[in-house]
Amino acid sequence: MTIDAPLDAVPPVAPVASPIASLLTAPILPTLLRLAIPNMIAMVGSTLVAVAETSYIGRLGTIPLAAIALVFPFAMLTQMMSAGAMGGGVSSAISRALGAGDRDRAATLALHAAIIGLCGGLFFTVMMLAFGRSFFALLGGRERVLEEASGYSQVLFSGAVAIWLVNTLASVIRGTGDMRLPSMILIGASVLQIVLGGTLGLGLLGVPQFGMPGVASGQLIAFSCAALFLLWYLMSGRSRLPLNLRAFHFERAMFLDILKVGAVACLSPLQTVLTILIFTKILATFGTEMLAGYGIGSRLEFLLIPITFAFGIASVPMVGMAIGAEHVKRARRVAWTAAAASGLTVGLIGLIVALAPSLWVGLFTRDSGVTAAAHSYFHWAGPAFVFFGMGVSLYFSSQGAARVGGPVLASTARLLIVAIGGIGLMTAQAPAWTLFALVGGAMVVFGLSTAASVAFARWGK
Repeated sequence: MTIDAPLDAVPPVAPVASPIASLLTAPILPTLLRLAIPNMIAMVGSTLVAVAETSYIGRLGTIPLAAIALVFPFAMLTQMMSAGAMGGGVSSAISRALGAGDRDRAATLALHAAIIGLCGGLFFTVMMLAFGRSFFALLGGRERVLEEASGYSQVLFSGAVAIWLVNTLASVIRGTGDMRLPSMILIGASVLQIVLGGTLGLGLLGVPQFGMPGVASGQLIAFSCAALFLLWYLMSGRSRLPLNLRAFHFERAMFLDILKVGAVACLSPLQTVLTILIFTKILATFGTEMLAGYGIGSRLEFLLIPITFAFGIASVPMVGMAIGAEHVKRARRVAWTAAAASGLTVGLIGLIVALAPSLWVGLFTRDSGVTAAAHSYFHWAGPAFVFFGMGVSLYFSSQGAARVGGPVLASTARLLIVAIGGIGLMTAQAPAWTLFALVGGAMVVFGLSTAASVAFARWGK
């Protein structure tokens, strides 16, 4: 264990504006819950979107349901990189600057963050429009499944810039400790996405039925509206950190301050999605029903990330400001408190779906083969969700401390276990349940490895 500076050696807190300053002095658990609750409410909106979209697609048939299992990892990779990885780097840099009392630096960082968000969105648009169909084919998509996946992807990723801008600008605001406004924007976007996606996808209210592309259009339109609002809000001077475009000038150091956390952190969601993709490829050899069943199961696993996001991202400004003010011991207490809250919440969900998987699976399908596959997944992976929740939360807290190397290596270990173990089990023609058990074991390794990395890493100067 490293030895941090004693509390009596901590220098005076730099003068920062209230309510930002309260994040350095307020009781940890109540403050963490106050910041996490708006995020949790916003995540309810995300959950409703996932349930609604999967329900829409399930009504379109088993083939569209299998197709969404191919696209969903890439869609979540976009969200995870922009909101959790690079977004965490943005919040971390801004909160550390505010903790040190440098508001001008924080405002300059915010403008550089917007440029990073724009570039990130353009990258995903080009990549998925050019190579999306090839990716889905490599994952086992064939004939109608491949066509449905491609149609959904082309519409969704044409608006990747909007997704990146929304999550990047929301991260700017979260870096100041304001969790309420980003949550309200995401809730509004979720409601709009559900309404538009259902209307255009299923052909409700006399609108022509556009199928999978129509469902994707709901997210495209909703996030475009949210991006425009956030740009207006930040430039209007209403936020805690107003942006001044006239005073902007490029500074390499600002990009580096964000990217030294955000770029490295992007490896973690990339590895998470690679884990899912490799596993999807393996399960595709078992047939469409097994693939569709795992798609339902993995969708809940992805939805657990936003729940851990609620606690983890709430810890980022608290940890970042404490690190900026050189309150290292407080930063560590924040991280462990958030990890405990996240692990308990996600662990409870995992236990429920392990004991009663039909509560989730029954929302999407009545097909006996698909249901059996999804039930098997939850039986083996559900009990390990507690470790997953703890690990993801500590990953976010490590972003606040600008120390993400250990959590990224923990994600690497999870990827290797699933890839090497999965190929071995497939070669041995093992039954599908052994693959699901492997996924659960990999979650345990990820959570414990991340906790160890945080415990032994040196935080602060």
